[in-house]
Amino acid sequence: MTPPLLEVRDLHVEIPMPHARLHAVRGVSFSVGTAESVGLVGESGSGKSLTLRALLGLLPRPAKVVSGTILIDGEDVTGLPAKSLKHRLTDTMSMIFQDSLTALNPVMRVGDQIAEAPLRKLGKSRGEARAIAVDLMREVGIADPERRYQLYPHQLSGGMRQRICIAIALSTKPRLILADEPTTALDVTIQAQVLGVLRRLKQEENVGLLLVSHDLAVVSQTCSRLYVMYAGKVVESGDLLDLVTGPRHPYTFSLLRSVPDPDRRVARLLTIDGRPPDLSEGVTGCSFAPRCPFAEDACREWEPEPVAAGPGRVSACRRIDTADRWTSMVSEEAVSQQ
Repeated sequence: MTPPLLEVRDLHVEIPMPHARLHAVRGVSFSVGTAESVGLVGESGSGKSLTLRALLGLLPRPAKVVSGTILIDGEDVTGLPAKSLKHRLTDTMSMIFQDSLTALNPVMRVGDQIAEAPLRKLGKSRGEARAIAVDLMREVGIADPERRYQLYPHQLSGGMRQRICIAIALSTKPRLILADEPTTALDVTIQAQVLGVLRRLKQEENVGLLLVSHDLAVVSQTCSRLYVMYAGKVVESGDLLDLVTGPRHPYTFSLLRSVPDPDRRVARLLTIDGRPPDLSEGVTGCSFAPRCPFAEDACREWEPEPVAAGPGRVSACRRIDTADRWTSMVSEEAVSQQ
């Protein structure tokens, strides 16, 4: 069997604090195959973005990776010297950041920013790098790229800037793009256009995608497989359709039922009561138990390990066998509020 393009095993990220240590990412494992689109979803603060940044050594100080294994094409690259590891990872992956305005250099023409990697990393001449940048701008749907090459970031719309960021990510010829909430600051129409660009790249260029988002609608349009994160851990994973139609973790249920349904009238929007645990302290039991409507005493006493919950499905919940009953309870609750 061909190994996945990227495999992450038991990744731990910690943030030292004056009187404690914040365990921001706690044993995250996932994989992305060649030309596959995978989503990493969860509430703000669940560790999604830190996981992504850890892969390319872009963690904000003082956060640091304390343990974990990264495999590229089945090869363990974790033990490589820091410089060699960075080259190996950046040769395989590129990143699209959440805020295009702060990700781009405000005093540098956008075309030159795209041409920088071909010029400095791929060893192209200035003329060749410029031609590559213009072609990439055209590829991501920017009209009249020769003219827009000369513009600065503030002269472009948010959607256009995000396309520039995608072009920069493609300029190193990566096999995998890491996208950190790439459509958060955009309106719905521009979101659809940007996601369309990413889907087309996957189909035409065989570029893989690891997409971080708190928006289930966004990942549902783009990804074929999902990993759901809560309190720094993956609590459920599986194929998109299976996970959306039959979740096997209460947190996934709660996320899904919090999505507004435009075809259903309700007295109030459903939310997830409570707040995530303080990860600077030791978590006892299931981290979601204090907010879970289905928790039992045993859930608060020990933390469940991820177990198989069906073909290609994994869930970290001790009550998987009662999941069908949760579905009916959630459905009845929604009907009662119409």
